[in-house]
Formats: sequence, C-alpha cells, structure tokens
Amino acid sequence: MSTRARTLDRSSRTTARWSRRAVGVIVFAALFEALGRAGLVDGGFLPPASEVLLRAGELVLDPAFRTHAATSLLAWAIGLAVAALIAVPLGLLLGSVPVIDSATRAIVEFLRPIPSVALIPLVALVIGTGLQLRVTLVIYASLWPILYNTMYGLRGVDPVAKESLRSYGFRGPSVLWWVSLPSAAPFIMTGFRLATGVALILTVSTEIVAGRGQGIGVFIFFAGIAVPARMADILAGVVWVGLFGVVVNSLLVAAERRLFTWQHARLGSPAGAPLAAGAGR
Repeated sequence: MSTRARTLDRSSRTTARWSRRAVGVIVFAALFEALGRAGLVDGGFLPPASEVLLRAGELVLDPAFRTHAATSLLAWAIGLAVAALIAVPLGLLLGSVPVIDSATRAIVEFLRPIPSVALIPLVALVIGTGLQLRVTLVIYASLWPILYNTMYGLRGVDPVAKESLRSYGFRGPSVLWWVSLPSAAPFIMTGFRLATGVALILTVSTEIVAGRGQGIGVFIFFAGIAVPARMADILAGVVWVGLFGVVVNSLLVAAERRLFTWQHARLGSPAGAPLAAGAGR
C-alpha cells in the first residue's frame, strides 16, 4: 500500500471514529432533552439538555465563573506536575533496584488503597483548606498511576538490549537512561494520561467537600445548597469539567500516537489504547 493510500485510510478511520463519537453525544443529549421535555423527570431536578448547554455557554461570559475555572485548573496543573516529578524518578528507582522495591513494598501497598477524599480532614487540619489542600490531594492521588506504570514499563525492558549496552562498558545509570527509560516511556505516558483524569476528579471533589473561595467545585457546591437548588448551574459546571477532561485526554492520545507509534504497532494495540492498568482514586 502506498504512502498516500495509507494516509487516506488512516484519515478515513479517524473521521469514522469521530463521527461515531459525535453521534453518541447527540443521542445522549437528545435522550436528556426528551426526559426533561416529556415531564418524566421533575424539571427542577433534571432540566432539559438545551437549558443546561445554554447555561454552560452563558458561564463562559461570566468573569466570576472564569475565575472559578482558572483556580481549579491551577490546582490541577500544579498537583499533576509535582506528582509526575515525584512518581517518575521514584518508579525508576523502585523498578530498577529490587532491594529498595522489596524494602518499601509494604509501605507502598499500605498507602495506595487509601482514598484521597478520606484524607481531606487530616490534610485540612495540617495545612489548611486553601489551594494547598487541593494540590496536596491531587499529588497524592495522581502519584499512583504514574508510579505503577513506570514500574510496569521497566519490567518489560528487553534484557538483551540492556546486556548489549553493558557489553560496551555502560553501567547502571547509563543503561537506565539509554535503554530502560526510552522503553518505559510509553507506559509512563499512559500513567500520566490516567493521572490527568484522577487529578481532575480530586480537584473538583475536594472543592465540593472542603473548598473555600474559588473553584468549579465551590461553584457547584453553592449552586447545590441554594434555595431552590440551581440545577442548571450544577450541570453546566459538570459539563465544563467533562469537556476539559475530554480535550486534555484527546491531546494526550494524539501525543501518544505521534511519539510512540512504534510501541502500539509492536503490541498490536490501537494508538491511544492504554498500555497498562492504572489505579483510580
């Protein structure tokens, strides 16, 4: 097959994939709209999709909501970046030094299952309830998918490649840098992609449970306790959270497809499909 034919085939598959997704969204919105318009559900609890989308559009023009959104995204970005800076080196260390992995395994397995939301009271008492609370919990929750995918990726490194480099006189750190890290990079990227969703969930959840000041979660919380509850505002806020998650995931999938096509081809998996399982929080 010629290069042009392969390009056209790939383009047609991409178009078909996005078309199916668009149809799914339209059908879901139509069902949402029908439930509200038919009176099957109280409009005060579940407004029609058209009202929710209209309100979501109005929120973009609201400076107060934009401030809420910017605050949430700041906490999300800082927490995710710090988690990656901690998890990748730690994963490389644990995945390449069995002695350290064995010594710390019990501690890691004890901490990993603890729900991040359960730590809100403790963290709030220690460091307060501002931006630092959200960032801390995002770091904790996002750490695990990146850490475990990094360790998982190191286990799949071709031992022949490592031995070949050692035969030329390279030792531990050099082998790790030139062979292990590039081989594990697709799995690290998958862990990071999983962590972006986890970080977004924790940011908004923490704001709803214990947020003060600004944040989309705070906006949703106060819309919920209003009398009567502003359901259109609540659902519009949820729409923007979901859209942000979709956009970020799509960008990361595109980056994976461009950077690690060779890895997906070797494993026979579709570009953008997760290469390893991550831990949800």
